This record gives sequence, C-alpha cells and structure tokens, in this order.
Amino acid sequence: MRVRGRGICSPVTALLFSSSLTSLHGINGFFHSTGFVIARNLVVVLAIVFWLALAFWVHKDARRRIDDPLLVVLATILGLAPPYIGPVIYLLFRPSETIEDVRSRRVELQALEQQLARAQPSCPVCRMPVEADYLACPVCTTMLRQPCATCNAPLEPLWQMCPYCATPIVPSQVDLDAALTAEAKTIALVDDTITLVPQPEPRVADA
Repeated sequence: MRVRGRGICSPVTALLFSSSLTSLHGINGFFHSTGFVIARNLVVVLAIVFWLALAFWVHKDARRRIDDPLLVVLATILGLAPPYIGPVIYLLFRPSETIEDVRSRRVELQALEQQLARAQPSCPVCRMPVEADYLACPVCTTMLRQPCATCNAPLEPLWQMCPYCATPIVPSQVDLDAALTAEAKTIALVDDTITLVPQPEPRVADA
C-alpha cells in the first residue's frame, strides 16, 4: 500500500512541478515579450522627459522670481537632483511674487507718492510745502496769492469773485512797456551778442 501511495503521489508532484514551471515560463516570457519591452521603454522615456521638463520649468520660474543668478542655478539643481521631489521643495520655498510684480508694485507706489506730493501745494520758487491759505511763502517771502480787498482772504489768480465775501475781483492793469523793458534787460544780461532792436542791413552803393 505504501509503494502504491508513493507511485500515485509521484505523478501528481511531477504534474504540479511541471505546471509551476509552465507558469514561470509564461511569466518570464511575458516580461521578455516585445510588447512589454516597448511599453517599459516608453514609460522610462516619458519619466525622463517629465523629469527634465520639471527641471526646465523650475529654471524658468526661478528666473522670473529670483533676481540673484546664483540662487537661480541652485534652484535649477534642486529641480534636477531629487527627481520629482526637488520641484515640490522648490514650490514650498519659492518667492510668492515675480520680479515684474515687484517692479509694478514699486512703480505704483512711486506714482501714488508723486500724486500725494502734487496734492500738497509748494512754493514755485523754493519748492517748500505751503498751505492753501498762505498769501506768501514763509521761507523765500514769495507772494503766492493776492488778498481780497474786503475780507483779506487769499485769492487764486483765475478767480473773478471772492468766494468768501462775493466781492468782484478787478483784474490788475499790467504795464506792458515795463514788462518788455524788464525782459529785454534779462536777455541782455544773459547774452550781450543778442540784438534787441533789428538793425538795417548795409546796402552797397550803386555804381
């Protein structure tokens, strides 16, 4: 009975062993098949291309956000060295604004400062800040406005009526001769070669 049992078990064991060998051969053949090799190579190529594309994106983004060339190089190396992990680390520590955003904000702040400076009136001679109700500059004593003849309120040059007491403003009479004489003296002081009065050209006597 024991010999028969051993005879029956040996064919079953051989069958199981042969089936396992067949399955192993099938799996081995699948991994060495042409389709699997092509798919594996394609996945490897795509992984390498995606890795290089991430590193290139890190380089471009670092150039847009970092002004220091050395830090740009370090960011690019970080995008390359740990594959797929370096770009994630770069995203965590990169500047939140680009260089163009910083410059645009700086220009906007300068424009706002200039608008505020224009809103504050200043003396046309010494450029010192003055108040809107000043009649004269307290630094250089330049007359800024004329006082109203009735209430002595400061008047603007283009006003036709005092807004405080409703007194009509009579425009001052301008002496044109005195103004032209003063301008001629100023030109003469600047350049003595300028002829203020045109001289007649010399004429050649008729033969």
